[in-house]
Amino acid sequence: MKAILYCELPYSYEILYPLYKTGLQRGYEQLWYIPQTIQSQLDPDPEITISISMQELSDFRADVILVPTNSIPHYLRGLKVQVFHGLAGEKKGHFRIRHYFDLYLTQGPYFTKKFNKLAKKYKDFSVVETGWSKLDSFFNVREIQKIKETYFPELKDYKDTVIYAPTFSPSLTSAKDLLPELQKLTKDEDLFLFIKFHDKMNRDMMNSYRKSFAGKKNVKIYDQKNISSLLIVSDYIISDTSSIVYEFVLLNKPALSYRSRSKNIKWLNIYNAADLITAFRKIREQDEFEIKRKETISEYHPYTDGRSSERMWNAIEDYINLHGVPEKRNLSFYRKQKVYSLHGKIDK
Repeated sequence: MKAILYCELPYSYEILYPLYKTGLQRGYEQLWYIPQTIQSQLDPDPEITISISMQELSDFRADVILVPTNSIPHYLRGLKVQVFHGLAGEKKGHFRIRHYFDLYLTQGPYFTKKFNKLAKKYKDFSVVETGWSKLDSFFNVREIQKIKETYFPELKDYKDTVIYAPTFSPSLTSAKDLLPELQKLTKDEDLFLFIKFHDKMNRDMMNSYRKSFAGKKNVKIYDQKNISSLLIVSDYIISDTSSIVYEFVLLNKPALSYRSRSKNIKWLNIYNAADLITAFRKIREQDEFEIKRKETISEYHPYTDGRSSERMWNAIEDYINLHGVPEKRNLSFYRKQKVYSLHGKIDK
């Protein structure tokens, strides 16, 4: 099996890396696509093979291409597989069919049902429920303990750890409204706060946070791209309309959101920034949403064995054994031109 791991944006790396590790165990030949523009933002495994060239990807003649983002050049050989970059099904475009993919590997029943309906409508892709590769490490007890001891030894001095992870969209982000309230929250010396911004967060807003929390011993702005470690070591999350809330809830831990537009809220959601402190005290003292969280887990990602990457590769092998390897993907004239404008053409 020859595979391309299509890492077009920084957040894609931690989604694809568990698949890469499983692929290594199976003896697959794997090539990473990581553009130069984002390589400086990552700390990739030095053992991986990286390409920055569409021509090189084409010459590689892959059997499969794993893609967490929304598109992939149609002219590349290989089964084009959508592995998804988040769990917020209510966000614009999550269920939009752009016709780039042959196979959708869904995270849980909520997503599977919707994509199966779309598959029946369009009749040009398949859907298999496998769980999500990014979450494999979330359920590995040994890895969790190693992360705590190796990367976050300072947390042993605090009773509770909180991650604040707002989305970047100007119409959805809580960053501006919650800054004063988070300053009040961190006066609690038993609490450690991680702040993790989205890659696309407004730079001025990020700088405001850096200035506001400069010198605070119990606050750390986390600039590394791998957010999974923070989710694993944190006891609570504060956010807004971000898919990161779903990832945290799937760990069966309390969440607090500000003006979330989710259609499936199974956590405490507030609409007034001034209520943040009171709301946080509430979820800290009494976990009223455990039953509802379990409902979310059963619908969004019921797989807690840490083996979703294995199921994903199994689904890919089954598809190729049944249908063979596609040489290319047929697209509309408009989408082909969009691909050419973004990635250029290649020599065949």
